[in-house]
Parts: sequence; structure tokens; C-alpha cells
Amino acid sequence: MAFDRDGTLIAEKNYLADPAQIELLPGAREAVDRLRAAGYGLIVVTNQSGVGRGYFGMDAVLAMNQRLEELLGSFDGIYVCPHAPADECDCRKPKPGLLQQASEELGFVASDCVVIGDKDVDVGLAHNAGAKGVLVTTGYGAGHLAAGRVRPDFVAGDLLTAAQWVLTQQSPARTTE
Repeated sequence: MAFDRDGTLIAEKNYLADPAQIELLPGAREAVDRLRAAGYGLIVVTNQSGVGRGYFGMDAVLAMNQRLEELLGSFDGIYVCPHAPADECDCRKPKPGLLQQASEELGFVASDCVVIGDKDVDVGLAHNAGAKGVLVTTGYGAGHLAAGRVRPDFVAGDLLTAAQWVLTQQSPARTTE
């Protein structure tokens, strides 16, 4: 199970780099807890172009991720693309580089994963990896859906609804052995 960070787990705040400003979205803790309790391995896959644009450094991203885990519990991995869109790297969503890296490091099949996010790039990541993509209409999700920018496998109003859908669809794909 792969989550986007901003707009999915936490409130979308343009180029957020201060851990004290993290605000969990409603139901995020319960959703993560339910999936964890059901045996799912959980990772975060996030584009952080603020690093590539020079707005903040990786130290800020690491502090943000540490605070995220304080609030939601530990993830099996947090994978970050620090590049700006113009860098055309292989790790920036919707390219599957980070999900492939996670699958190699943690021993799961990327196509067995479900990616939950609030943007077209999150659903694109899922589809580019042969996985299922769930769009939450938090963050940018409602706008991307209304604009026809995304074709998710499922649309959820929030992360808890997305987690409930996942729990009814398939048995857990562990990210660790």
C-alpha cells in the first residue's frame, strides 16, 4: 500500500517544510491503523519539488517525515523525489521509479500495490506500475477529477473511505517479508 503525503495523509499546504505545521487530514490515523492491522505493508511515495526548486533542503523533508511518523506510526518506507519537474528524473511521479525502488528494497511486487493519492500523478504512478490507483478528493483530488485529468480505479471522499475500499477488494500485499 502506497500513500501520497501532501493532500492525502496531511493537509495540502503549498511547499510545506515546517513539521509544526503538519495537520493530519480527518480519518488519516484511523485509515492507516486499519490497513496496518489488516496486515498491509505501508509506504509513502512523495514528490517534493521544493527541494529541487531551492525552497528548502532535504533536512526539512526528513524532519517532516519524522513528524509524520510520530503522528501516524512507522511506515515500512518513505520514498522522496526531491527533483523539480524540469529535471525529468525517473523517480518523479507519475514515473514508477520510487515504487520500483521500494518494491526491490522491501520485497513486494509493485503491481500488487494500491496507490492512494490526491493527484493525477498518483493515479498515473499506480497505472504505470500496473497497480490500482485510488483518488481521494482531499487536497487537489476534486479539482483533478472535475477537470477529467485522472481515471482512477476508485474515487473516495477521504482516506478512511479509500482504506475501507481497499480492505474489501483484496488481501494484504506485504511490503516486508
